[in-house]
Amino acid sequence: MRPLADRTLPFLAALFAAALSGCAQAPTTAPATPALFAVVPGSDGHVGAIVVEREGQRQVVDTAYGAARVSADGSTKPARLSEEEVRKTFGATLAALPGKPTSFVLHFLEGRDELTPESKAELDKVLAELKRRPLPDIVVIGHTDTVGTLAYNDKLSLARAERVRDMMVALGIPASRIQVAGRGKRELVVQTDENVSEARNRRVEINVR
Repeated sequence: MRPLADRTLPFLAALFAAALSGCAQAPTTAPATPALFAVVPGSDGHVGAIVVEREGQRQVVDTAYGAARVSADGSTKPARLSEEEVRKTFGATLAALPGKPTSFVLHFLEGRDELTPESKAELDKVLAELKRRPLPDIVVIGHTDTVGTLAYNDKLSLARAERVRDMMVALGIPASRIQVAGRGKRELVVQTDENVSEARNRRVEINVR
């Protein structure tokens, strides 16, 4: 069996497979009911491939919205679906897919766990993206500049991460889906000497998948 694609979508009313890359091979036994396999391009436009094999027949589908129909007798025939047909037929399955991983950066006022005015404005975009995903896995990592001791900045960076987490929980995201950590001044995006106030280092990174 070849490696599964980035996204292979089983749909057990009419079996459906979506591939972004690589190949998927169907079982060799004839299905009890007709089945449908289709290739759906990724959000970046990349098109992968699937391999459908039944009763000695082998069909490679490697075009966007290309498909293969498998009859109850095990025979396969090529098919072509429109994007609209795929979205209409398999909308619930597609909606259940995890979104493409993404990340955000929010910045903080010096020595505080309060967002800058600019990041407060950006926060709405972040929360809207999180709300759009049904079950996001989120990692929130706080950072500081080099002003102060290591212990002080560890505490401050964690407080920043926890502040962002609390905002997400208030939005309705389960706290169990959010991991938080504070890295203090260990992972600077702008390298500076000690005790240098650098706004770009005072941040929280939010990674969502």
